[in-house]
Amino acid sequence: MRKIGILTGGGDCPGLNAVIRGVVEECAAAGIEVYGFSAGWRGALTGEGRWLTLKDVEGLQTKGGTILESSRTNVMKEENGPERVRKTLESLDLEGMVAIGGDDTLGVANKLTKMGMKMIGVPKTIDNDLSSTDYTFGFDTASNIAMECIDRLHTTAASHARCFVVECMGRHTGWIAVQAGLAADANLILIPEFPKTFEEIMQVIRSRYIKGQRHTIIAVAEGFELKGEAEENVGLDAFGNKLLLEKEIAKTLSDRIEKAMRADTTLDEKRKYFECRSVVLGHIQRGGSPSCFDRVLGTRLGFKAGELVVNEQYGNMVALQGTAIVTADLDKAVTERKEVDWDFYKSVSILFK
Repeated sequence: MRKIGILTGGGDCPGLNAVIRGVVEECAAAGIEVYGFSAGWRGALTGEGRWLTLKDVEGLQTKGGTILESSRTNVMKEENGPERVRKTLESLDLEGMVAIGGDDTLGVANKLTKMGMKMIGVPKTIDNDLSSTDYTFGFDTASNIAMECIDRLHTTAASHARCFVVECMGRHTGWIAVQAGLAADANLILIPEFPKTFEEIMQVIRSRYIKGQRHTIIAVAEGFELKGEAEENVGLDAFGNKLLLEKEIAKTLSDRIEKAMRADTTLDEKRKYFECRSVVLGHIQRGGSPSCFDRVLGTRLGFKAGELVVNEQYGNMVALQGTAIVTADLDKAVTERKEVDWDFYKSVSILFK
């Protein structure tokens, strides 16, 4: 009997379980057994995991998170990492692996493919920044959660004449911030693709204040950098990514905004009481049950990944293009990043007032 492995790597994401179900269901229909590795690539190094049955995945698309657990383990930085993965596959008699993850997880899968191991990638990131696919599952859920949170902040901001800086996830790109910010009528959206100076930010806030609009909502992606200012050294994770938890971009901006507004003598006396607060949405964006869109997309991607396994079409990634689930080039997907384009951001910028 044919056997394959499956893992979920990187940050958890609504829709992961839907993919797992899709793969298991498709493979089971073809008589292929599926071994679920625990905690991402860490499980692939140690062999820890369990065989998944149809009963295990029944109704799974309705649940958030991942039943396999996850980690940010980088196989390429572990001693004899690739060879240990190869031995794990051999010891369990697995012909290949379905890796569900973002650019880091799929980057490892791509490198292992070039070393002769059979890999299939399923794109997963709430940041929506993987190329070769129009949308990644989890993004729709995260964007809707961020939108709802910003919606709620409007009333308290207006009631207290406050400024709120709302930090959304988005390490390299600002897809969540721009989509949620636009939908929830944020007054300013700051994303990594298009840095702004602190003075440009203050111009929007001052202009609103002078017009009598004393509350402002700013949506900012966690990876945003102020233009013309030195980047803060916050350390790196196992994949070389900045540890953005230490950066605190929302708090940094809110503190500076409050101080600058209170010190601006061109404004009226009430500016001395101006308040700016930071709100970090953080893991709230990742948690809970996936949206209808993400449940369906995850399941369809899982079915397609299972189909590739059945047909032994390894070395590929599955993707959404238009409304179709297609086969995409894994190497291209992990070496090119999908960023918010200027035309979109320019259009949204019309509302920065």
